[in-house]
Amino acid sequence: MTNTALRESAFPDAVVTEAIRWTEEKGPLDDAQAMRIATSRTPDEHARITVRALQLGERIGLQSELARARQWGPWVLLGLVALVVVAGLGLAGNVVGGGERHINVIVALVSLLGIHLLALLLWLAGLWLPLGSFNISSLGWIWLSLTARVAGGKRGQAPVLLRAATELLTRAKLLPWAFGLVSHGIWSLSFAVVVAALLFALAFRSYTLSWETTILDPDFFVRAVQVLGWAPAQFGFPVPDADIVRSAAPGAAGQRTWALWLTGCIVVYGLLPRLALVLLSAVVWLRRRAALQPDWSAPYYRKLKARFAALAPPAIVDADPGRTPGIPPGGLAPSQLRDTLFVVGFELPSDAPWPPEGLHAEPATEIQRIDGSAPARRALLGRLAEARPRTVLLVCHAASSPDRGTERFLRDLLAHCGECRLWLTDAAKDAADGDASQRWIDWLQGTGLPRVAATHRLEEAMQGISATI
Repeated sequence: MTNTALRESAFPDAVVTEAIRWTEEKGPLDDAQAMRIATSRTPDEHARITVRALQLGERIGLQSELARARQWGPWVLLGLVALVVVAGLGLAGNVVGGGERHINVIVALVSLLGIHLLALLLWLAGLWLPLGSFNISSLGWIWLSLTARVAGGKRGQAPVLLRAATELLTRAKLLPWAFGLVSHGIWSLSFAVVVAALLFALAFRSYTLSWETTILDPDFFVRAVQVLGWAPAQFGFPVPDADIVRSAAPGAAGQRTWALWLTGCIVVYGLLPRLALVLLSAVVWLRRRAALQPDWSAPYYRKLKARFAALAPPAIVDADPGRTPGIPPGGLAPSQLRDTLFVVGFELPSDAPWPPEGLHAEPATEIQRIDGSAPARRALLGRLAEARPRTVLLVCHAASSPDRGTERFLRDLLAHCGECRLWLTDAAKDAADGDASQRWIDWLQGTGLPRVAATHRLEEAMQGISATI
């Protein structure tokens, strides 16, 4: 689907990303897993969108079709080159292959340069005028379309990949230059073959070169030959003078001058412009290829950025970065404790099941759930002061953000029990919360509460408790 000279890894990735955008115009794809993978791999929002697109593209076969296009692209290009070479040989044969060995130089020149000049004018117009038909009529577009058809068939993903590639090239202002790199290259090869065949025929066979007219004045041909011959003359090609042009049967020297004049016109007006444009197209491509990126400001990509932002783990709120860690609170003496376990749900979401699944309560276990309000905290602390439990298992939502109110509550709680453990629920259900446990652990260390052991595994939180109650 892409030019064989355009193989930087960023361009295929951009093509797949843009192709996913066009695909989702018909309806969103199921991307839950792709979103999680993209979030876990990179913090950059543009890279996340690309990773998501690559994951979805792999699922619907975009990458495999792009790989097939890369395999078929060179072969399709060789086929086009072969056709153009055959056409060039045919044109040269029409010029020098007649049985009478008579060449009308003006007709030969128009035959060899006419279609080339028309195609070149259309390509040049496409650089400044917003007319897509000028670009799709080029050999580059024909090659790209044939490659897409051969690689993907009628039912593959080739149309959406083709649309994505041309959209990226258009946005980067590279569409005519990318197509031109292919088109000018094919034309250059064609003219090289024509010139070689023409020189071979003129070198080893005898021809009579002249011009013919019914209605034009001979002075018109004198002026035309002089004007057309000026540029070739700068490269050393001879130009027939007025006597040779007017002569009905110029001698051998005159025939040689006509032959070199014809060859020089084909080289200067056909081969050299195409070679120069090949080099110019390559230079423009190298300079602008960094712009081959999706339009990240488009509404589609803005929505994806918002979705990724919503998946980011919440930051700790109400933090106090300027203070030093507090003094670890003291607990009750072992002789003051009773062999009981308190399981307390603290500020859990309203839809969270309670008691939590997997918790097997012992007879000496008391289970409570509070919403974190001041009255609820005071009531719980009063009950703990009476019960003096050996262990308190505090159940918190992993995605919640601890703050100074949480710290004060933990310090008050530790004053009425032997130890406190923190069980962080739902930390393993979403890749976006994969670092939630570590976030709480870091917060406990920073606030001077290393005695509170935090974990997202219930079996770790309950380890050793059953033996003590």
